[in-house]
Amino acid sequence: MTELSETASADTFNGPLTVGVAVIVRMLETLPASPGVYRMLNAKGDPLYVGKAKNLKKRVVNYTHPDRQSLRIQRMIAETASMEVVTTHTEVEALLLESNLIKKLAPRYNILLRDDKSFPHILVTADHDWPQILKHRGARSRKGEYFGPFASAGAVNQTLSALQRAFLLRSCSDSVFASRTRPCLLFQIKRCSAPCVERISREDYLALVEEARAFLSGQSQRIQKDAAAKMVAASEAMDYETAALYRDRIRALAKIQAHQDINPADVVEADVVALHQAGGQSCVQVFFFRSGCNYGNRSYFPQHVQDAEPGEIMAAFIGQFYADKMPPREIIVSQEPEGCDIVAQALSEKAGRKIIITCPKRSDRKRLVEHAYDNARDALGRRMAESSAQGKLLQGVAEVFGLDAPPTRIEVYDNSHIQGTNAVGGMIVAGPEGMVKSAYRKFNIKSEDLVPGDDFGMMREVLCRRFKRAQKEDPDREQGLWPDLVLIDGGQGQLNATLEVFADLGIDDVCVASIAKGPDRNAGRERFFMPGREPFSLEMRDPVLYFLQRLRDEAHRFAIGTHRARRAKAMGVSPLDELAGIGPARKKALLHHFGSAREVGNAGLADLEAVPGISKAMAKKIYDHFHPQG
Repeated sequence: MTELSETASADTFNGPLTVGVAVIVRMLETLPASPGVYRMLNAKGDPLYVGKAKNLKKRVVNYTHPDRQSLRIQRMIAETASMEVVTTHTEVEALLLESNLIKKLAPRYNILLRDDKSFPHILVTADHDWPQILKHRGARSRKGEYFGPFASAGAVNQTLSALQRAFLLRSCSDSVFASRTRPCLLFQIKRCSAPCVERISREDYLALVEEARAFLSGQSQRIQKDAAAKMVAASEAMDYETAALYRDRIRALAKIQAHQDINPADVVEADVVALHQAGGQSCVQVFFFRSGCNYGNRSYFPQHVQDAEPGEIMAAFIGQFYADKMPPREIIVSQEPEGCDIVAQALSEKAGRKIIITCPKRSDRKRLVEHAYDNARDALGRRMAESSAQGKLLQGVAEVFGLDAPPTRIEVYDNSHIQGTNAVGGMIVAGPEGMVKSAYRKFNIKSEDLVPGDDFGMMREVLCRRFKRAQKEDPDREQGLWPDLVLIDGGQGQLNATLEVFADLGIDDVCVASIAKGPDRNAGRERFFMPGREPFSLEMRDPVLYFLQRLRDEAHRFAIGTHRARRAKAMGVSPLDELAGIGPARKKALLHHFGSAREVGNAGLADLEAVPGISKAMAKKIYDHFHPQG
């Protein structure tokens, strides 16, 4: 690959559109007639648009004729202050690079897929003598086989529960497995074979593991037939207990295979992608089929201009969706993406095997696409209805707090602690499309000068950290990091603490209010505090009041959950964890010998030396750790 760059001076030309065209014309002088990816940048160097081309020169020259372009593209050209170009060997390589750059840079004039969630998988581990089956999300760093993707954690949990009943594989962690001395509850309810205490031989356990792998790999019919034959054989031999075990296995396997809606028998490994457009918006519905089973579905709402064509949206969606995911062998679509052959070739190159993209016109596959399309249409309808209702509520919020326009970003803050310990602050964000959970933030209270339980001091620290960062990262307020309304859970005191922070930081153009529960903390009798206004309340049946209550309660839920997680983590920390050289085996030996970490700390040197596996040098190290000199 080679990279070219060109920047123009705005002083040379008259008018922003002329300046943008001049930048592109100058770039054309050195632009090769080869495949590659080009980037339009604004005066700050931020990406405006990322595109790919089979012939860069022929593609980019189109931008020198803005009168032939749409209004959106004309705006992009007018903002263009520089360009960067990366040449590639093939058009396929250019398409892969384009998808990765769009996902990474999120240029404002591209069709964008907002997808920050990874898909859960089922992992059968291969780094332990007794393999474990568990839910996995994120990087595939652990050795083993991964099966999925599943559309949601709920779908994984249901499948895991059935697999445990069918194959009795362990789900406990390696540390728990190593410390067991008797079977756990899962063995009692027939969801584990208790390999931790060798209630099953390793050979028999590995046979169950292989059956589970075969089932998840698409050999479900064979596994079920084998189980049915063994059940009949055991029944004929009057071994009814064994027959009952195989009966339960067959039921569990049948539950996994239960078809959700439509599930054609010949669709083994495929994603069904259906697009519906209405009102200038789009919904893409994706159904996941693996091993002949429906692993669920998920809705996506890509951002694009109102006049975007279906094929363009589908191509952009597929490119970005599989930029960081392994594509299945077949992608069944409702509309062919632009450059379908190139898209399929690019995915094949990425996957290292042939990927086909089909748009069926008949048969069960057509019915499957229609079913996905119906789901996309319904999901978009719900979203548009919710957006309309949300818009009315935000207009009501603007009227209540005297804003010039409905807020596009509301931030709500709350603190949580127990007598000052494990104190945390939480920030939740809401906007025209509801709760923006990707923007939620937690703040571990760090100040050592705070008096335990000083809620005002905690709020000051949280807001100071939050808005100092906003001033640093988005000083011009162009990246959407600044709120239109800050809502604080509390009364006049919390409001005053917030105003002190804003005064110190020189912020005087952000609306601030606090919400306090009324007498006896009754919901519906909340009082609102704002600078320069008397405290006021809203009518109990006012939808805006209910909306603000939901925001306050969500902030409270988030802060409480964060506090509990931090407290649980602190409770799970042992003083022995701070000792270098004390691994699981030595830790287990010390705890078995003394009963608790506290007793280890109280033990004498001779007592420590008596513990199996603890040398005199290690005993001295442990003793010195708990009895520092000076």
